[in-house]
Amino acid sequence: MANIHPTAVIDKEAEIADAVSIGPYSIIGPKVFIDEETKIGSHVVIHSHTKIGKGCQIYSFASIGGPPQDLKYKGEETWVEIGNYNIIREYVTINRGTAGGGGITRLGDHNLLMAYVHIAHDCQIGNHVIFANAATLGGHVKIEDCAIIGGLTAIHQFVKIGAYAILGGKSGTVKDIPPYVTAWGPRARLYGLNLIGLKRHGFSPEVIRALKRAYKLIIHAKKPLKEAIAAVKADPIFAVPEVAHFVEFIETSKRGVPRR
Repeated sequence: MANIHPTAVIDKEAEIADAVSIGPYSIIGPKVFIDEETKIGSHVVIHSHTKIGKGCQIYSFASIGGPPQDLKYKGEETWVEIGNYNIIREYVTINRGTAGGGGITRLGDHNLLMAYVHIAHDCQIGNHVIFANAATLGGHVKIEDCAIIGGLTAIHQFVKIGAYAILGGKSGTVKDIPPYVTAWGPRARLYGLNLIGLKRHGFSPEVIRALKRAYKLIIHAKKPLKEAIAAVKADPIFAVPEVAHFVEFIETSKRGVPRR
């Protein structure tokens, strides 16, 4: 049975699973589905059209499932989908998608969103991503698994951040950030691989050496990008799956990646 504080307001169209707790003065709107063992603190607003998975923790004054901040939005039915075991801290905002962007803002599993993080419409967030305080995403941003976004960092709409990348605090980027790298700055530049993160996640020395070579051949190359990518594809390191992902991410980037 759910534990709902008597001052909480629950819409009749909301569905609350067993073992969910909802704190004082929180508001749960229509077409909100909350799975088992999720804990919602006081003064949280979950507006509408939102699915929240198991075991999430949502802290005071978070605002989830509000309409997108997009002038093209005309009230279409769009959604927020949040996976399992996410931690969403105070004053986080997560907006619904737009019809033109696929209609769903999606958050995977085991993510940490620290206070004041903003996830805009149509963003697609993977698993085990960490957002430090006040990280801000524009619309349609995609972030792969295990990335780290530093505090007070702004990410332009449609940007993609690769897996295991770390984007340092007070950064801004209008370009895609490849997987496995360290990036920082107001117009973020690359500063080598995220070696500490790769080692903590158990990447083997052989994989790290292959990624170092791929990084050098592409990012530091004084040649056109297509030629640099061709050089990696011709090298035996391209057989390493992580290198292949690194190359594919850069090759398919629509916004380009920082080099040199």
